[in-house]
Amino acid sequence: MDTVIVIGGSKGIGKSIVEQLLINHKVINISRSIPQITHDNLTQYTCDVTINELPNIEHADKLVYCPGSINLKPLSRLDIDDFKKDFEINVLGAVKSIKKYLTILKQSNMPSIVLFSSVATKLGMPFHASIAVAKSGVEGLVKSLGAELAPNVRINAIAPTVTDTELASKLLRNDKMTENITDRHPLKKILSPKEVADMALFLLSHKAASISGQTIKMDSGIVSFKI
Repeated sequence: MDTVIVIGGSKGIGKSIVEQLLINHKVINISRSIPQITHDNLTQYTCDVTINELPNIEHADKLVYCPGSINLKPLSRLDIDDFKKDFEINVLGAVKSIKKYLTILKQSNMPSIVLFSSVATKLGMPFHASIAVAKSGVEGLVKSLGAELAPNVRINAIAPTVTDTELASKLLRNDKMTENITDRHPLKKILSPKEVADMALFLLSHKAASISGQTIKMDSGIVSFKI
């Protein structure tokens, strides 16, 4: 039974990933808040990756870094600290986690890492400057480390469109806004956390053994199609 470290598995996509992994994996969740999940296969550490030292772990086969931000403001209302905070959460937290656990991951048979980007890196949208900069950093990290760590460690990212989570609650705060956002997607749907978790589990698994250095768009067609 593989052991998976999940950073930020208490809410949203991270929580869905933890729930699905627990069926046949041991999960070490590291998050600021405690997930409302109890399971014999779950070990919990309470930690803010941006300010606290990460716990020492003796063995792990895979790593998922879930923390992210949706900081949507016009440039005139974004200050340098906004850019720094988004970069710290999305990029530096991932770097810190990978550096901390890379040695033990390399001792596993087929180690894999999954990070998270955003469709905002491919689709220019107003008010997304800070998050687009940060998530572009995630994609650059994946591409570079994919080459550096081959053939021993695979690393990929998922770039979801709007997903029905607490993080996106301001975008989906009423039925009209949800309808408008849904209608802008060619597939006429936004994502559920489980859909994204399914992709994360695939990328972690041996079924994705030939995939590394990639950012997988889950965009409901909004980046890929013009209809």
